[in-house]
This record gives sequence, structure tokens and C-alpha cells, in this order.
Amino acid sequence: MAERRMFAKTIIDSDAFLDMSATARLLYYDLGMRADDDGFVNSPKKILRMIGASEDDLRILILRKFIIPFENGVIVIRHWKIHNYIRKDTYNETYFKEQKALLFLDKSGTYRLLSECQENCVDEPSTERPRAVDTGKDRSDKDSIGYVGRTHIRPTLEEIAEYCIQRKSSVDPQHFFDYYEANGWVQGKGKPIKDWKAAVRTWESNDRKRMVLHPNIRTDNRHYDYAGVGSL
Repeated sequence: MAERRMFAKTIIDSDAFLDMSATARLLYYDLGMRADDDGFVNSPKKILRMIGASEDDLRILILRKFIIPFENGVIVIRHWKIHNYIRKDTYNETYFKEQKALLFLDKSGTYRLLSECQENCVDEPSTERPRAVDTGKDRSDKDSIGYVGRTHIRPTLEEIAEYCIQRKSSVDPQHFFDYYEANGWVQGKGKPIKDWKAAVRTWESNDRKRMVLHPNIRTDNRHYDYAGVGSL
């Protein structure tokens, strides 16, 4: 008898998971139900069409680090070993041994690509939220939304890319991230960014103005490789 597919509450109750759209979450569940005993799925696009999800939902799962894509179209569920324990007497190894050889399990039981790990690789949560950045400010800056003591919260590249996908934005997430990462996430006269999503929308507005002034310059960046997933 086939074993039941399970989903760990530590993953599906995380903010990173619950913040996704309902269709992205449903796609994740369906991928999990159809995965082999090592967590691989060979037809993710077929499954998303079956349930009425979109390729943006698939990209979001990749950007939020819930699945890992491979060049041949196969995906693996990153937290498969946390979700499921397959008994040795019923276990059938995946057909995708070449892709499996590109992975390792970290101490938490999460799949990671070997290429992600350098000599001093350390474990980090796959449901990473924005991390704090030291700005040299203190609590007296009351109007700086997002401040916690001497820090403020800034987005990850994945979150910026996800937001740009949702808006079908002209903004290149990598360019946006690198620009503000270099200047300490401040704008104007050195004031910390209160709302990075508003900053993305401002960049979009500036792109539209440039298009009016310079109509031959292409600013539509929806073809950009958002953290390596733009060509799905």
C-alpha cells in the first residue's frame, strides 16, 4: 500500500508559506501529493495547468525556496525529508538520479544544491524573512516605520522579485536590490526607506517617464532572470 504524503506544520504554517497566494499554496500541495519517494516531480507545468495555477505561482514557489528547479524541467520539493519519512522496505529511489546527485541534505533535513554551499556553508532557514540592517539610527527616529532599536527591516532579493512578478513590473529586481544594498537602504537625504514596495512603484513610474522621453529604449524587464527562474 502506498504511503500517505504528509506536510510538516513547521513549513506550511510559516509566514513565508502563508504569505503566498492561494493558488501557489495549492500548487505546492499538489506537487507534494504527486512527488516520488525522493520528492521529485517530473511534470510540474502539467500539474499547474490541471489545477488552474499559473507559471507565476511556480516561480513564487522557487523564489520562496519551497522547490528547486532543474534544467530538464524536473523540480524537487526542498523540504521533502522534513515532510515525509519513507520506510526502507517501501522506498523506491527516484528516476532522476543525476539531479539527485546535485543535492545534499543540510542538518535540518532540507535539500540544497551543492552549488549553493561553499567551504564555509552554514545552515539557514529556507523560509527566510527580511533581515535587519544597521543604519546607525536610534529609537528617536519615530517616523521610520520598520525600525527595531538601531535597525530597520529590508527585503530579500527573492521578495523583491516576487513583488515584481506579481505586478508584471518593468523594474529589474537585481538592479533595485543592488542599488539600495550599496547605499544602505536609504533614499533622499539619507532617510531610511519606509516602504520598499512604494520604492519599486516609484521606479516603475520613472521607467514610464523615460519611455515617453525615449520611446526607443526598452524598459520592460519581465523577461529578466528573476533569481534564476525567469526562463521557466
